[in-house]
Amino acid sequence: MGHGSHAGDERAGDRRAAAGGSARLDGIERIVVLRANALGDFLLALPALEAIRNACPGATMTLLGTAWHAAFLDGRPGPVDEVVALPPITGVSTMAAGHRAPPELFERLRERRFGLAVQIHGGGRHSNPFVRALGARTTVGLRTPDAEPLDRWVPYAPYQHETLRFLEVAALVGGVADRLEPRVALTGADAAEVAAALGEPPAGLVALHPGAMDPRRQWPAECFAAVGDRLDRPTVVTGTEAERELVTRVVRAMRRPAVPLVGALGVGGLASLYQRCELLVANDTGPRHLAAAVGTATVGIYWCGNLINAGPLTRARHRPLVSWTAACPVCGASGLDPDAERCEHDPSWVADIPVDAVVEQARELLDGA
Repeated sequence: MGHGSHAGDERAGDRRAAAGGSARLDGIERIVVLRANALGDFLLALPALEAIRNACPGATMTLLGTAWHAAFLDGRPGPVDEVVALPPITGVSTMAAGHRAPPELFERLRERRFGLAVQIHGGGRHSNPFVRALGARTTVGLRTPDAEPLDRWVPYAPYQHETLRFLEVAALVGGVADRLEPRVALTGADAAEVAAALGEPPAGLVALHPGAMDPRRQWPAECFAAVGDRLDRPTVVTGTEAERELVTRVVRAMRRPAVPLVGALGVGGLASLYQRCELLVANDTGPRHLAAAVGTATVGIYWCGNLINAGPLTRARHRPLVSWTAACPVCGASGLDPDAERCEHDPSWVADIPVDAVVEQARELLDGA
């Protein structure tokens, strides 16, 4: 890939550091981590955040995130001590063009005198210069061939499970995971949200989450409805405000009654609701990761490429059903080539997953509950 001899030496040094105890850094009092994206992205990074904290006992951890991180993590036990909610910054906290980081933001963050800055946000084209500008003693993270290097880095490759990718970064500072699947602690405020929205959830509750940020990852609403009917359990259908119409379609398509729950819970409240459910059936989306992180069994609808990067790592309580669709059903554009341009079409790439297969896996999990 042509990084030159110096970069090659640096990579070799990083690999030696990641493999041995010499990678551990001494005297780190403050850690800052960049991970400013969506719910599932954060949850996939949790094991790495815990590993980094383990490698730097006594250090405080600041997460550079967004407003939802600040609300969700406020008062919640876990590796993150505080959240700095970033303004829109292109390639860092938003994909929209034209948003530069305010100079006063760097001034304020440099005053913290971070000993370690960690980039687990992406390949680094935008995020590595941002992290380097924080003035930390040591920078570590991910790097594509066209991104600036950090002091210690591992290559960013398109097809690698995100949790394992981030644990490679944690290993650069001697971080070792206690677990591979993320866990989220619940609070009294989470339970109070559920009580206010639903009262006491019924026993045997099953949740359906038919939405996904990318419409290509959405299984048809009618398929979710069919699963809900065949499982014959009390059912709640969850969604964001933007997914209200989709949730309504699922509920209306069901023969059995189901409770629509749209925009009524924050992330913590949703986690508490899922913890009260015996099962969640969902697309590849943040809520599936959230349910798993509070111990709820899940059946996930996955496109094959997304399964590699974000699928559950265990199968005892998490069953992914996989579509092997390789190209856009409309125009035939490749979905497997990470360098290919995304076509303009948004059909479901997972519609071929059979309802029977989802019901079979769901019943297995429910029978074992």
